[in-house]
Amino acid sequence: MSTTIRRDSAAGKALILAALLTVAVPGAAYAKTADVTVVTPGATMGPATPFTGVSSHADCPDGLVSGGGADQTIGNDEMSNGNHVMGMVPSADGATAYTDAPGIVGTDATHWMTFGGSGSRSSDAFSTTPYAICLNSNLIRHTQVVMNKAQGPSVGLSSKLVTATCPAGTVLIGGGARTTPAGVGSLKPIAGFPTFDDAEHHYGSIAAGDGERDPDSWTAVGGIGGGRGADNMTYAYAICSTDDIGLEHVSTTVRFTEVDGPNTASTGQTATAGCSREDGQLVSGGAAISGGNVTTTDFGKATSGGPHLNGSFPSDAAGTPVGDGATNPSYWTAATHSGGSPSQGSYSDVWALCLDVRHGHKH
Repeated sequence: MSTTIRRDSAAGKALILAALLTVAVPGAAYAKTADVTVVTPGATMGPATPFTGVSSHADCPDGLVSGGGADQTIGNDEMSNGNHVMGMVPSADGATAYTDAPGIVGTDATHWMTFGGSGSRSSDAFSTTPYAICLNSNLIRHTQVVMNKAQGPSVGLSSKLVTATCPAGTVLIGGGARTTPAGVGSLKPIAGFPTFDDAEHHYGSIAAGDGERDPDSWTAVGGIGGGRGADNMTYAYAICSTDDIGLEHVSTTVRFTEVDGPNTASTGQTATAGCSREDGQLVSGGAAISGGNVTTTDFGKATSGGPHLNGSFPSDAAGTPVGDGATNPSYWTAATHSGGSPSQGSYSDVWALCLDVRHGHKH
């Protein structure tokens, strides 16, 4: 009896085996994916008068917001000292921010809002440009927004730190920060970064460092100069997956850079961090102007009251913001400013959060 197997018969059996494997192992038939598209509508002018604010929004026509940023136009004269980021947050409708009771405040957000504020100086050149990071993934199909808030900072030259933490069994993919009200001109968010709700990171007071994996929280820091305000508030937002994705399919990696400055009055600085191919896809980023060493010690503000953020946005390796419709950028840039006074000992910090859906949870 012949033992030779005909080629067409072998091919048919291989097809049947492949079909059976597809049914038996659903995840083996297709790769997990995560792609992002940047949406930015351009600049919204303002605020053009002192002690006021302006808002703008970017909206995802497809996909879910995994993070976002802002870029402020400040002009090139002494008036530039007055413009600063007041907020960069996920939104349910592009018109309102989550500000009510802390906790899980929204699901499947597709809008990103930015808020720009002016201090005692303003200019017709001021504007704010929002950037929404729109995530399309066959693994992360739904998201939830966790918000936390705290009163303050209310005393001059102080700061207030607040942390929002993702529910157990979920993955942090982005976050945001905001301070209110805009009428307190020296009040602004001076940091928003990924971190961990654990003792090693002092439950959010120490930022995630370069190469750390799977942060579960987002911290916001509000800073104030010489102003006062009993109603001042600082808000932190964590954008999280839902708990049905299976942590064995996903991991995140933090990339971090810290640079010296700006130290002299009326000057700016930038810092850029990026995701490598091995890290996965950039899905969000964070920024800070600080007193330095934010990944090894509790966050501390710069000694002067003026340092602030002018931007936190997806970029190229040189720190140039990407344009509307850009796909799968790899870099995130922080733009900082000293304000009108010298600010010795200031540092600019930036975080890129990279999502890998090819390998399992590693933390």
